[in-house]
Amino acid sequence: MSSYQAEKSLIINYFKAMEQASKKGVKNIQKEFLADEYQFYGVYPFNHLSCKNEVADKVWQPLLESFSNLQRREDIFMAGENEISGENWVMSMGHFMGLFDCDWLGIKANRKLVMLRYAEFNCVENGKITKTGLWLDIIGLMQQAGCNPLPPQTGSASVYFGPRHHDGLLFEEHDPNEAKITLKVLNTMIEDLSILNQTCNDRAGPEVMQKNWHDDMVWYGPAGIGATYTIARYQEQHMYPFREGLHDKVFNGHVCRFAEGKFACFFGWPNLTNKSKGGFLGLPSGDTRADMRIVDVYYRSGDKLLENWVFMDIPYWLKQQGVDILARTACILNPTVN
Repeated sequence: MSSYQAEKSLIINYFKAMEQASKKGVKNIQKEFLADEYQFYGVYPFNHLSCKNEVADKVWQPLLESFSNLQRREDIFMAGENEISGENWVMSMGHFMGLFDCDWLGIKANRKLVMLRYAEFNCVENGKITKTGLWLDIIGLMQQAGCNPLPPQTGSASVYFGPRHHDGLLFEEHDPNEAKITLKVLNTMIEDLSILNQTCNDRAGPEVMQKNWHDDMVWYGPAGIGATYTIARYQEQHMYPFREGLHDKVFNGHVCRFAEGKFACFFGWPNLTNKSKGGFLGLPSGDTRADMRIVDVYYRSGDKLLENWVFMDIPYWLKQQGVDILARTACILNPTVN
């Protein structure tokens, strides 16, 4: 079994180069580290891109132009073999910290320190990055800039913490048996959720979660939903609103899922398809089937899950239903961008 140290080293060097890059130097760095046949999967409005130069032009250069002195503040760094299709992936999660000095995606700059939450997956093959999945919590940034495009959220809004025991940066090798234990717990939990979907049991009691979760679990959800703490409060503030506010839920599987040590992660493209029957995110019902692109990152303690960081491309889910919160925000609060 691979120790994934070569893949980790490549990504560490890539991140260092990108953090030190000038706005015009991004394409040279991408040329050095990215394969010629490269695929990028990003949140709306970036979506799927298959050209390195296009990724530099549309994603990274605007980010560097808008956020001065940008730093990657990692909370979790891990690698492993994708149990879906066998490639080796590296995942980094945390915040991009910078000064919001220039407008970005139509969001008006406030010239203040902001923390843009991210999760980035990179597939490494033959010494090059062949695929990237990048989730950015754009609504979380909007909230920090004083613009909230959604009704009040059920959970808490804050800059999220890293793992409780501050052990999420897995730069060294780890016992592969620990990863097997973590994946077993994770996959058991996923099977339980699938059963709830199949049976339409949207009001399951705490015993369903207590099989795989600690009672004092923490769920760090996307902005628009927020974070919540303990099984009881998680069910009240997210699980029930999510399950009761959506119907015709279909699980589409994952593109990537792996574990290292006590941590596990996955993303789908999309993970879920559903319809809104009213209430979710404080919004009315609709008859449009919409896809959800979701990232989950987990921390296991003992034989149960303790913490879960979740990224959901809510702007994309809403866009499919006819609501473009980025265009609407720009038009109302920052009309000079047009």
